[in-house]
Amino acid sequence: MLGILYDRRFRHLFGAQVFSLLGTGLATIALALLAYDLAQDNAGIVLGTAFAIKMVAYVGVSPLVGAFAANFPRRTMLVTLDLCRAGMVGLLPFVSEIWQVYVLVFLFQSFSAAFTPTFQAMIPDILKDEKSYTNALSLSRLAYDLESLVSPALSALFLMFISFHWLFLGTVLGFIASAVLIMSITLPVSQDKAYVREEGLSRFTKGFRIYFATPRLRGLLAFSFAVSAAGAMVLVNTVVLVQEKLAGGDPLVALFFGAYGVGSMCVALGLPSLLTYFTDRQSMMAGAVTLVVGLVLALWMSGIGTGLVIWAILGAGASLILTPSGRLLARSAHPGDRTALYAGHFALSHCGWLITYPMAGWVGATFGLPATFMLMAILAAVAGLFGMLLWPAEDGKTLTHDHEAPIHEHLHVHDEHHQHRHEGWEGPEPHHHSHRHAPIRHRHVFIIDNHHAAWPKAR
Repeated sequence: MLGILYDRRFRHLFGAQVFSLLGTGLATIALALLAYDLAQDNAGIVLGTAFAIKMVAYVGVSPLVGAFAANFPRRTMLVTLDLCRAGMVGLLPFVSEIWQVYVLVFLFQSFSAAFTPTFQAMIPDILKDEKSYTNALSLSRLAYDLESLVSPALSALFLMFISFHWLFLGTVLGFIASAVLIMSITLPVSQDKAYVREEGLSRFTKGFRIYFATPRLRGLLAFSFAVSAAGAMVLVNTVVLVQEKLAGGDPLVALFFGAYGVGSMCVALGLPSLLTYFTDRQSMMAGAVTLVVGLVLALWMSGIGTGLVIWAILGAGASLILTPSGRLLARSAHPGDRTALYAGHFALSHCGWLITYPMAGWVGATFGLPATFMLMAILAAVAGLFGMLLWPAEDGKTLTHDHEAPIHEHLHVHDEHHQHRHEGWEGPEPHHHSHRHAPIRHRHVFIIDNHHAAWPKAR
């Protein structure tokens, strides 16, 4: 897995991701302490609202990024977003009103919603073979899990000597380091510029159209909802479970989150090898089953030891679904459409969290944790079942399909879909003019694009 770090461009991008994650982790802890400093007993309400604002920013902003990212050089865009995130976090220590926290959180998360899908969509352009890309996805998953362990430890160490306001400085330095690493390399230019020429609503919705027209991605969305059902239970109710049922303190809460991260890390380490024997669909099906089993076992949790094991099981189940998801996105769009598709997935998958976050909190507070575990287990099971049904077991890359004889206009080169006469004014390829396609039946790697608006029916 570590062999991909010999690629200088990926090594610098991975370093940028690590610094960015550490900065975000420090900011999350500092924000919680800032909320308590401003609101005291109402800090939970402030944080809950801030998390809701985060999800709204993710769902609302990322599709806009997919629509316009192709207009800007990737390196310039990513560096600018890093610096903007550093600027927003740098203002947080100086706020004196809760509404100011909400505004800065929305701006910060909006920049993150622009940065993340653009960054993710670029990796398969650097690591073009699927094995290397799979290793990159596993390494990225490990970075997320390690951040969940390292950031709390670093914060605890720093807070022994400095006030929480200085944690925001650590976040700013993390984003600046990320920007410097990105600036130090040359990033690949998108290979397909046709997307830039689309206009209006079509440009805004292209990522969603590709997503919902591709069976494997409809299945991925269902499996992603299973992750949000279990993950919301972990993130929202771990502290309640530890303090009320297990009579533990803050260190035990951190230990439970650590167990969840360890389970995820173990799967991320082993998954590249496993995916040579099993399909992505089988991995995600196993992940959904693992999540349901973990949530059901939590009903019979008898002590700290069994609780830690169950949290590790839930982390493993989430990683079985999340780690291979990038492979599905990369193989389901042309390079020039990947940012739109990744942005669409980013928005759609976070819709699940927008639903399950408040559900886990409200049901837990109203009906108790056992009822909440059961509800989330049912939701995860239903989501897993839909994932299996929406994603056919036979998911071949090449499909036989028919084309009618449409007349349309878009940027193109003369490939197997474009064989037509010219009058001389059309200019060099790629060029843009109205043209007609002859009817044809053929077989090739099938991806939803300008010439393939719907998935062919099974033959």
